[in-house]
Amino acid sequence: MAAWLPFPASIGRRRSARLRSFAGRGCLLAGSALILTACSLGPRYHKPDVPAPDHWVTASDPGAPEWPTTEWWRAFNSPDLDELIGKAQSANDDLRAAVARVREADAERRIAGAPLLPALAVSGQATRARAPTPGNGGYTIGNNFNPLITASYQLDFFGKSRAQLAAASANASASRFDRTTVELTVMAGVATSYFQALELRDRLAIADTNLANATQVLRGLKLEETAGIATALDVAQQETVVATVNASIPPLRQQLRQSLDALAILIGSTPEAVDVTSGGLDTLSQPAVRPGLPAELLARRPDVAAVEQQLIAANANIAAARAAFLPSINLTADGGYESPALATLLMPASRVWSIGAGVTQPIFQGGALLGGYALVKAQYQELLAGYHKAVISALANVEDALIAQRETGELVARQQQAAGQARRAYRFAQTQMHAGTINVLTLLNTETTLFTAEDALAQAKYAHLQSLVSLYQALGGGWQVRDERL
Repeated sequence: MAAWLPFPASIGRRRSARLRSFAGRGCLLAGSALILTACSLGPRYHKPDVPAPDHWVTASDPGAPEWPTTEWWRAFNSPDLDELIGKAQSANDDLRAAVARVREADAERRIAGAPLLPALAVSGQATRARAPTPGNGGYTIGNNFNPLITASYQLDFFGKSRAQLAAASANASASRFDRTTVELTVMAGVATSYFQALELRDRLAIADTNLANATQVLRGLKLEETAGIATALDVAQQETVVATVNASIPPLRQQLRQSLDALAILIGSTPEAVDVTSGGLDTLSQPAVRPGLPAELLARRPDVAAVEQQLIAANANIAAARAAFLPSINLTADGGYESPALATLLMPASRVWSIGAGVTQPIFQGGALLGGYALVKAQYQELLAGYHKAVISALANVEDALIAQRETGELVARQQQAAGQARRAYRFAQTQMHAGTINVLTLLNTETTLFTAEDALAQAKYAHLQSLVSLYQALGGGWQVRDERL
């Protein structure tokens, strides 16, 4: 049977000192190696290079200011539109949801940063127990009080927690850019819906005027039929014109009500609370818009900025996935008191403490770590393709809006000329019809041409205003990356 022989005190102290010195140097060397290793874990993010063209294909108005302002809708000089957009900014449900998503992302960033700080906990335990006394068959009853403070900390040697925090921070930035994108979309939707309501009101007014004119012509033809000047066929043809114009009114009223309902949703109101009873397309200003250089567009599109932040987050996730292959080092410590009586609980002799450290190295997890690493790399490639598409789509949006602005402006000018000629021809036809120099068929043709030209003019004006809103939206609505407070 082996006996336990204690070391002499002096030998024990010397050996203990050597062990502490060796352990200290070993920990220092290990820590240095781990820190050096951490420097090479994460791939450094490089912004993708998507070359922008030197200039826009479609030329813009050289007299207009470069880039719109953040309150671009005020350029239309419509107090009603200003009021509607103000309501949308405060009550739109999509915008409220986007703001809530920003708060969610901020909370996730706070959660991701928690592992970089020590965790502290306070616990307390009080027990009263009965236990048998060895040897005499009796028992004892005793108390035990044990308040403790526990601290734990995971050393982030390999940068896993820092990478997760970086990813969460990038996602929080992306959520802010998404909120701006939603706001810009809502503002453009309000402006477009309002302009559409004005267009339909104008078209209804044109239809009512045309109906009144056609009805007046019909009365005259009926009188002439009674006098034997006009035929029943002439009257029947004019009755057809009146019926056609009259039939065009209900669909316009339906579209007007639907556009007002859509406007109500955008401003967060019920349908009966929204109506457009005044104004027309001719009361609006026609602002001139000129974009800057194409290369500047990427810093003015919140949707592009959001995709890039998602790309940055994916890059950080790759670093975190790499760090998951390496050991995790945990430090724990607790201290407190333990005593069988409250009276002696806070005495120095009742103090208890412990300090510990642990290392965990993943060895086999069924391919989960490799799968996770492959997943984040594939997600990065997906987002990289999405970023490239977002950039070229942004450039295409501006080109589309520029050509639409130019061509719809030209369309309005030509349609105004056509409507003016049609009104002039209709007046001549009326005069000559009463003079008996032309037949009723000629009058009917000029009448139909006038109705069509005036209705087409109203639609052309709306298309031009719509193209201006699209251009403002394509240019980012005056937003810039530095406008965000991250």
